[in-house]
Amino acid sequence: MNTLAETIGTYASTLKYEDLPSDVVHQVKRTILDTLGCALGGYTSEPCQIALDMAAGITSKQPATVLYGGQKTSLDLAVFANGIMIRYLDFCDGYISVGSGRASDSIAALISSAEVTHSTGRELIVVTAITYEVFCRICDVMDNKSLGIDHVTIGGIASVVGASRILGLTRKQIIEAINIMVAGNVTLNQIRVGNVSKWKACAYAHASRNAIFIAQLAARGMTGPSPIFEGRDGFFKVVSRHPFELTFGGNGEPFRIMRCHLKRFPLGNFSQTVVTAALEARSMIKDYRDIAGVHVRTTKSALGTMADSPEKWHPRNRETADHSMPYTTALALMYGTIDEHHFDEEYLCNPELLELMGRIKCSALDESKLRESEINPCELEITLRSGESRSVNIEYHRGHWRNPMSDAEVDAKFRSLAGKMLPATQVDGLLQRLWKLEDLSDVQELVRMTVSS
Repeated sequence: MNTLAETIGTYASTLKYEDLPSDVVHQVKRTILDTLGCALGGYTSEPCQIALDMAAGITSKQPATVLYGGQKTSLDLAVFANGIMIRYLDFCDGYISVGSGRASDSIAALISSAEVTHSTGRELIVVTAITYEVFCRICDVMDNKSLGIDHVTIGGIASVVGASRILGLTRKQIIEAINIMVAGNVTLNQIRVGNVSKWKACAYAHASRNAIFIAQLAARGMTGPSPIFEGRDGFFKVVSRHPFELTFGGNGEPFRIMRCHLKRFPLGNFSQTVVTAALEARSMIKDYRDIAGVHVRTTKSALGTMADSPEKWHPRNRETADHSMPYTTALALMYGTIDEHHFDEEYLCNPELLELMGRIKCSALDESKLRESEINPCELEITLRSGESRSVNIEYHRGHWRNPMSDAEVDAKFRSLAGKMLPATQVDGLLQRLWKLEDLSDVQELVRMTVSS
């Protein structure tokens, strides 16, 4: 009987582009496009600049490129910098199931690996589908949040599988890379609760950097502990606390990337529906100053990440604010939208905004009444000073797989981010290339097109 690592390794080494339905190919392209837009938007962030400083002056026999800046460095450090860029704005996609997180951070490892191996657009598409399958299928069977384990633990496995495939490792070498990665990459969920730090944007990038190093070791013959999932002190015993099996997309089985959501707003997964509800409620009142109180009801999982501590009612930095349900709800009620600049110091210290946050209460829904497809609903009630009330119920925010963003909306989101960094003609060229990614003969060309001239 195969071990889980062997099952994953077989899938990763055998799936072909021709196995992907046309809707999956299209969704992969949407996802890569959205992720690259988020990366360009995150380039100027302080965590990214720290990573660039670390990468400066590093030479390599197999150099890779930092997106936008164009710096050449080692493959693993390029992945680290690019991964931070992708993650920083908290604007990339997400997946909510039994567990939750986002696989798009792994795209940093995939694009840089595809660049140095001169892989085609089709190869990048298929390896992205594989990476999402590994990430999402583990989320389907493991509640990482309740275990105190960050989704980066799952993301590291996904990154090492995808990077190993695109770097040309054999099935056996991919299995060994999985064994090594699982043995040494368990990340605590403390990254995203309480007072959140700059490391929030770096943790997945760090796991992807490790994934590159591990794939390079495995390609040279390094082996890892086995069976890493099923062993006496393995993943099932120590981390997940229960064994599980995985079934992957293909041969009639759906691909989980089709159930990932894209974000309309630059904030955590669990506040997308809440902010949508707040914006709808705002249209029902004349002035936010008339609000006496706000009651947000949502899932326990959402509250455990976005309303878990006093820091979420008084965030001191961007990292805490974009993971704060009270803060983002108050922003939506005051300003009628949420953009990247709403997490700047002037908003974090706005006394009127802080006062409004103090009138926001968050509590859990009765989840026994929820269907699986309603995993992150929101019931929001506003009480006005007049004694009147306004209520909004939202099941699926715009971008949810049951309420997906149109291609035009994905395009517009990309332009809003990339357009601040690149000239319009370059943005146009990038979009044309990304929508026709399957025709690209060398991913190096795509990376080059992101670089500021």
